Amino acid sequence: MRLIMMARNPTLYSHQRLVEAALARGHIIDVIDTLQVYMNIATHRPQIKYKGHALEGYDVVIPRIGASITMYGLAVLRQLEMMGVWPLNESVAIGRSRDKLRSMQLLARKGIGLPVTAFAHSTQYTNDMIEMVGGAPVVIKLLEGTQGLGVVLGETLTSARSVIEAFREVNVNILVQEYIKESAATDIRCLVVGGKVVASMKRKGPDGDFRSNLHRGGSATAEKITPEERSIATRSATIMGLNVCGVDILRTNHGPVVMEVNSSPGLEGIEKATGIDVATKIIQYIEDHAAPHSTKTKGKG
Repeated sequence: MRLIMMARNPTLYSHQRLVEAALARGHIIDVIDTLQVYMNIATHRPQIKYKGHALEGYDVVIPRIGASITMYGLAVLRQLEMMGVWPLNESVAIGRSRDKLRSMQLLARKGIGLPVTAFAHSTQYTNDMIEMVGGAPVVIKLLEGTQGLGVVLGETLTSARSVIEAFREVNVNILVQEYIKESAATDIRCLVVGGKVVASMKRKGPDGDFRSNLHRGGSATAEKITPEERSIATRSATIMGLNVCGVDILRTNHGPVVMEVNSSPGLEGIEKATGIDVATKIIQYIEDHAAPHSTKTKGKG
């Protein structure tokens, strides 16, 4: 098959591993800088081009869209979907996962356990909102944040209120969540491929940091998950409509809760922690399921 990967940085570990796995299994794969793609949106002969050349003849697109370019990346992906290229993750599903509020609403509707979360536009009732999630300390998150950026711990009512009001002053949308003390700056990342958890690891934040992200200096070890955690991870992926994703779970006193569903999960931490060749499992999934013009949403919003 001919594969195309949308990725701004082809040298990242995850992107290199996917390329290696595809080549090892006899496929052709090209990596393109998403922001260098441009399109002709027409009724009869739509075109999508890259550096002066038409992007044609591809069977599969692997979208690795950074959070900072979500809007443009999804536009490119939708164009490819409408032209019949099969996406590893569909544009609609990625869009859902990138909207933290929308993703939590979808998961909650289906009964997935979540941290108690509040969302508001006005700061008039900030104190009440903080009480809604159990009182300080609380976790304050930017809706568009990623890799631990835009996540702040409000340790007291006063500090939490100050952070919330400061974010709203610059017209930034935020979520306020309960702080789950018993998780002790650790979470479980489950890597889901095709409705199955293929690898799982425990991530622990550096001393003094409540965030567990590896990009923030955290550490990772292989972790055996419970049947309940496995079920939550696979159900979350299905609800979001993602074929490949990372589901981040917190262990609480009242059971596991989902913190986030990541549509472009990194492979370095989990492959090195577990020794599992996740990249090849992703390529094998593509081989078994890719088909032209078989996208469920066909690029529709």
